[in-house]
Amino acid sequence: MAVYQSMQRVRFSSEDGYKKFQMVFADVRTKLKKLPGFLHLTWWVHPDDPSWYNEVSFWTSFEALKDWHMDTYHKHAKEWAVRTGAIMEDIITNFEYKNARLIRVCPACAHISDKAYDVAVEQAALAEPCPQCGYNFPVMPETLNSTAVFKDEPSTIF
Repeated sequence: MAVYQSMQRVRFSSEDGYKKFQMVFADVRTKLKKLPGFLHLTWWVHPDDPSWYNEVSFWTSFEALKDWHMDTYHKHAKEWAVRTGAIMEDIITNFEYKNARLIRVCPACAHISDKAYDVAVEQAALAEPCPQCGYNFPVMPETLNSTAVFKDEPSTIF
């Protein structure tokens, strides 16, 4: 299965602009989880420049990604952010993603594993224990405060 990755770098005009944008996009988790083709989204503040916010999302097709960008909810929220001046810059780069690899070194037994995995079931792949000793690697669950949304993880917080 081909996977498409979208990267966005967004600069907000002010902290207040970002807070308003958060309110407009407050329901994005629920919207994304219902979209056909959505796999994963992570959002974070750039560590060296807090006016830059970075987003990476994964999709099962380029059409699914385009559908999200044309979705009424997404389109109106972005238009609002531009019209009100909340967003100063929005840089979008899309890629066709060929494969994913999970490389791990077990801290308990030093077993090294390197294997391909399907991004559509990323959380399941990350939850697999060390095949040699059974060590359970930490997995970041989705929480109300997390900046990640995983379609393959059942939503228990919403």
